[in-house]
Amino acid sequence: GGLAMFDLSSSWVEGTRCPLAARGHSRDGKRGKEQITYGLLTDPDGRPVAVRVFAGNTADPTAFTEIVDVVSDEFGLYDVALVGDRGMITNARIAALKDLGGLSWITCLRAPAIKKLAADDGPLQMSLFDTQDLAEIAHPDYPGERLIACRNPILAAERARKRADLLAATEALLAPIAARVAETRLSGADAIGVAVGKVINRYKVAKHFDYTITDESFTHSRKQDRIDTEAALDGIYLIRTPLPADRLDATAVVTAYKRLSEVERDFRSIKTDDLDLRPIYHYLEDRVRAHVLICTLAAYLTWHLRRALTPLTYTDEHPPARDNPVAPAHRSGHAHAKAARHTDQAGNRLHDFRGLLDHLATLTRNTVSVDGHTFDKITTPTGVQRRAFDLLGAPIPITLDHK
Repeated sequence: GGLAMFDLSSSWVEGTRCPLAARGHSRDGKRGKEQITYGLLTDPDGRPVAVRVFAGNTADPTAFTEIVDVVSDEFGLYDVALVGDRGMITNARIAALKDLGGLSWITCLRAPAIKKLAADDGPLQMSLFDTQDLAEIAHPDYPGERLIACRNPILAAERARKRADLLAATEALLAPIAARVAETRLSGADAIGVAVGKVINRYKVAKHFDYTITDESFTHSRKQDRIDTEAALDGIYLIRTPLPADRLDATAVVTAYKRLSEVERDFRSIKTDDLDLRPIYHYLEDRVRAHVLICTLAAYLTWHLRRALTPLTYTDEHPPARDNPVAPAHRSGHAHAKAARHTDQAGNRLHDFRGLLDHLATLTRNTVSVDGHTFDKITTPTGVQRRAFDLLGAPIPITLDHK
């Protein structure tokens, strides 16, 4: 009856002998490098449960199919809702889940599907959001499923700003070409077309431009109607799930989907913030899998450490409940107070998690030799270090156990 979160990431590989290394979509933005991919399964709070390593060219749906087998066959769970993004849980994967039975899903619709639902005779109309940010709709194309439509005004404004910037940047690339053509420094439809083709889709907005090329001219303009149509759906996303309302209401469904951010945080911890999974230097397949597993186990430990040591970090210990899951999250008054004074109530200095670990690392044990006598001595713990061990429920190891 629970939820399981799943997402896929990748890390590049150094060398050319690893059988898992392949070229694929790099989530690190590392071009020209072969990579491996790995899928992480977590509970709703982002606690790592399982990890699977795949070849670097494995598509998201293929990885999702394997994790479904793990959940049902290896874990013996047959009443679980898998939460994944729109690239992970595709229509084909949903059909497979239906055939399997028992396993449900929470995912999001792609833009073309949302556009279809927003057509003149569709159920997704802007009037739904006149008084609220989310509404539940239905459509025959999704039998047995609930569709929760959400509109985030802040996301809408950000997408509008980004679109305007990309359109302006594309026009800035086209302007010199138009000037060269006007000055007859560039002529011929083929040559002009090559120049335009190099830049027209650099920022992925070529669909919003009309342009005309002849042997002696080049003109371009925005497709304002198309831009306005796309802008009308800014900030809108639709979540689909077969889970009944008595198991998860609309608000809970949105909250569950947004918890995918917890998996993304795990990936940041594994790859950049706390651990060093990337790059991969191993070339034997078993060693690559072992490397990823060890990093995942460390991420599990880090997950617990972050929560245990929350009073000594700027992390919000008492995040306020969200009546509206579509709206941005807010920090509690307690968290703002901590950030303002930079100490806990006992006067211990607060750190970010990485800084706290660095401070704990200064607690060292030294071996001292005096007149032929050798003994071990630990540095005097600071107040923060004592508090950290209290929170972990462990004593500070003053002496070595030689047994």
